[in-house]
Amino acid sequence: MHNWKTGKTSCNCMPMDIIIKGILSGIVLALLVGPVFFTLLQTSIERGFISGVFVAIGISLCDSVYILISYLGLSQFLATNNFRHYMAYGGGVILLLFGLYYLLIKSKKLAQYDPQKIESASGFRLAAKGFIINGLSPMVLFFWLATVSVATTQLGYDTNKKVFIFFGSIVLTVFTTDVVKAKLADKLRVLVTPRVIRIMNIVLGVVMIIFAGKLILFPDNV
Repeated sequence: MHNWKTGKTSCNCMPMDIIIKGILSGIVLALLVGPVFFTLLQTSIERGFISGVFVAIGISLCDSVYILISYLGLSQFLATNNFRHYMAYGGGVILLLFGLYYLLIKSKKLAQYDPQKIESASGFRLAAKGFIINGLSPMVLFFWLATVSVATTQLGYDTNKKVFIFFGSIVLTVFTTDVVKAKLADKLRVLVTPRVIRIMNIVLGVVMIIFAGKLILFPDNV
């Protein structure tokens, strides 16, 4: 129902309807391919399923933070051109450094590959890796800004409960698909050789550099 005084559309949706819409939105987000997608696969193949899950946790935490920021009413400030440019340049530079590290250092660091002898990394460090790589992409933040705007206006999710159900469904869907990706990537470990690991690191480095270039050279397209 549309409220002509506020300009908003109220929604009398049942929780299941909200959950279904959240799941569909989460699937769309999960299908997007970017640096975080390749980071998740690379970590899962090199370090195993559990390490991939920790990266997925970091990704979901980052999404949750962005949702909270967007819902708290900072969208007008965050959507300004100056902020978009600064975030694009900053994220681009950091992604470029990550890309150069994987391309020039990480790809040459692994002389031999043995799943049992891979240097262990703490769960916190892996989660931080997922959080940072996901957070470096301004596209992720602006996706959530747009989604929050649509949810509170066009869809009429005007109560905390409805918003929590909708966005909780999205984040849970994305996390579930990330865990599935990690599991599938982990299955490939038996086929992995030092050459494959080196190629993966090169690909990840190139992908990050390409996305960094897009952010730095074309900040208005973010």
